[in-house]
Amino acid sequence: MQIHQLKPKHKLKKKKRIGRGGKRGTYSGKGMKGQKSRAGRKFEPIIRSLIKRYPKLRGYKFKTKSDFGVVVNLDILEKKFNSDEQINPEILIEKKIIRRIKKKAPIVKILGKGKLTKKFIIEGCVVSKSAKEKIEKAKGTIKRKAKSEKRKTTD
Repeated sequence: MQIHQLKPKHKLKKKKRIGRGGKRGTYSGKGMKGQKSRAGRKFEPIIRSLIKRYPKLRGYKFKTKSDFGVVVNLDILEKKFNSDEQINPEILIEKKIIRRIKKKAPIVKILGKGKLTKKFIIEGCVVSKSAKEKIEKAKGTIKRKAKSEKRKTTD
């Protein structure tokens, strides 16, 4: 015996069509009124209504990427740089410690992981509290960009 020779034992029973006249009476076994008693009743998929409503829910916000493009620890700077050397995002890109993001130098945050013995001059980077303490302890300096310089670079 092969697959094409197989046949079911019984015939398929067709579903009874309700509400087309005959002996069933006024409501045809469907109860009174409402969506469930109508012809061709179709329920909207639940998930669609949830998706439509979602942006209007309280507290809904798009998740944004973190404010800092790149995070660099002090132990990496200790290995890659000499004492009294200047550190800024462009120099970090040249030394291949960080990469450009969309062809621009990213915002760099320096964290205080690791020991620091060398003296650094840090410019144009955001520095954490612990990193700031360690840099000042090693007699390094932290310089911020002036507001006028920031405006010039963004234009």
